[in-house]
This record gives sequence, C-alpha cells and structure tokens, in this order.
Amino acid sequence: MDRRTFLLGTSGLAFSQLLIGCAGKNQIQLNVQLLKGSIPGQVVNKFRKGIKSEVKLKFSPINQIKNLFQQLQTWQQPKAKNQEGLTRFLSLIPSQKAPKADLVTLGDYWLKAAIEQKLIQPIETEQIKEWSGLDEKWQKVVRRDDQGNLNPQGQVWGAPYRWGSTVIVYNRDKFKEFDWQPQDWQDLWRSELRSRISLLNQPREVIGLVLKKLGKSYNTENLDQIPALKTELQALNQQVRFYDSTNYLEPLITGDTWLAVGWSSDIIPILNRYPKLAVVIPQSGTAIWADLWVSPAGVEKKALTSEWIDFCWQPNIAKQIAILTKTNSPMATNISNAELQEPFSHILLKNQEILKKSEFLLPLPSATIKQYESLFMKMKNLG
Repeated sequence: MDRRTFLLGTSGLAFSQLLIGCAGKNQIQLNVQLLKGSIPGQVVNKFRKGIKSEVKLKFSPINQIKNLFQQLQTWQQPKAKNQEGLTRFLSLIPSQKAPKADLVTLGDYWLKAAIEQKLIQPIETEQIKEWSGLDEKWQKVVRRDDQGNLNPQGQVWGAPYRWGSTVIVYNRDKFKEFDWQPQDWQDLWRSELRSRISLLNQPREVIGLVLKKLGKSYNTENLDQIPALKTELQALNQQVRFYDSTNYLEPLITGDTWLAVGWSSDIIPILNRYPKLAVVIPQSGTAIWADLWVSPAGVEKKALTSEWIDFCWQPNIAKQIAILTKTNSPMATNISNAELQEPFSHILLKNQEILKKSEFLLPLPSATIKQYESLFMKMKNLG
C-alpha cells in the first residue's frame, strides 16, 4: 500500500467533503489522523457511502507513528501565559495547534506513555457491536490501568485494526552457495553472516530476539538472571554491520548487507519490486505489533467514532484492510491462499504454532527499561 494508491482511493472523498461542507456549522464531522498506508482509500469511501446522515469526513494520513504521538502531546500542551497575553492584542496570530482529531492511529508500544501522559481517553466498547468478536488476546493488550500497565479489570484504551511482526528479510542471491537459508533467530549467529547483518536500533527488539533464542520471553524483567545473555550479545554484535530502524532495506537491496531484522510493515510492501528478497517469521516466535485507534483526551465522544471502529472490525472490511495493506487482522477473516499473492501468503496467514510463541512488547518497570538500554549500549560499543 503506497502513498499513490491511498491518494487515488481518497480523491473522491476529498471532493465529497467539499460538497458536504456547505451544509452548515452543525454538520456532523469525523476527523481521523491515521498512519499513512494503514487504511485503504476504498474502505474510507465505502464507509462514507454507508452513512445515512450527511457527514463531513476528514482522513489525514501521517508518515510515522512518532509524528502522531507528538501530535497528541501538542494537543495537550497548555497555552503559555505570555502567548495568551499577546493574542489579546494580536488577534490575527494563527494558532500553532491543528484541530484535535476524533481518532488517531497509535502503536500498542506507545500506549503506556500516552496513558501516563494523559494524552488519550478510554474507548466505550458498549457502543461497539463487534467488540465481543475480538479475540481475548487483543482485548487483553488494550485493557490498562491509569498508568498504562496491563490490567484485566482496566479500561479499554485502544481498538486494534491491523497487526504485524518483527521478521527476518534476506537477499536470496547471497545464500545460493550455502546449503541453508535463514529460518530462525539462531541463524543470525552463523559464521557466514559475520558483518553482514543490520539490526533495528531498538534495545527491546535486539535483546528480545536474543532472549527468544535462549528460550526466554521478550518481556523478561531481570536480565541478570540470564547468565548466557551477555556472551550471546557480544557474539551477535560481531555479525552486525550497522544498527538502524529506518534505513535498513537499501543496503540489503544493493548487496551491502545480506540479512536484516525489521518490521513487516516496512518490508512486505517492497517484496514485489525486489523478488530477490525473501522474508521469514522466526519459528521460535517473534515480537508482535498492532496499530490501534485511540481517542485524544478531551475530545467529545461521538456515535460516528464508534461506528468507524465497528466498521473496521466487520469481517468483510477487516479482510479488505488485511489484504490491501498486506498485514494481519485482529478479527477472524478466513483469508484463503488464493486471495493472497506470493510471496505474502506464508507471511500473512496466521501460523498458530508460531503465533502462540510470539509476544507483544509489554510495559516493563523503568528500572528494567534502563537495564535493557544500558546492556544494548554496551553491546554496540563492543564494535
């Protein structure tokens, strides 16, 4: 799902907004800021056509989750006193804040910080018909207490609408001379890959994959109790050419690196263009991420907001989102092999055995986070 596809799909929507916008100030509106490429334009148009009353829809694609999180922070910043004084005399000064959206895309990993900083408010699932059809695993990850920690009795702070995982991507051409191909985390330590790998510049991801190799959890709290961990990290660092969370695919395409660890949302969209790249979900399990709808703090709760979340969870719509954005759906969609092009079918169809071994990166105590960061820094400095 690239930017061009999204714009083509929403071009009709932009025109309809212009026409409907003349209906008056009391017109119902839905303002959504979403991660670019995470919702097909066809889905937005279908939602608009299904609404009985006249509404104004505004869907604004944003490049990165980080930018969406920063926007949530901006909306909650109090106006400085000196600015308030100035605007009394200079009424023509434009506001620096964009109008608050009714819904925003946020990643599950950002959920704790958003709750702690009071950037978002709970979602009322009583108004959402499809909530009961959401698997317990997905319900559990968005039920949090007021500090953003998991709590089965907590309120619901987000609505997941698609998910993916951390995967291994490699250049097939570089492995033709070998009698093996990457299948699991342990392959990253093979001697043939010395200085040929790029890893994400993320402590939880890198230390997590080492923990997974050792049969432990991504969410291990006391790293000191894993005696083999430091040795494994040192050995892995010898394999790494560089650490980067953004520009890790180009060196793989040009052949400067042979293998990378990255996020499926980055990798899957380029596979058709570069057939020499192959992707594998590690057999011992991996990290899972989810894109969620969240409600900014202080925004009036509208029936239309619940309708949109409900719409995204309807089986046929959830299926369309999964297929067109090449991700998985948290709802049961019964996608068949025939409905997915290679090389996507083995990645997107849920392998239950691997899925059971996979984990969300859950909130950890601040002391534990510092432990991960310190160990990761030491690992990188060994180079």
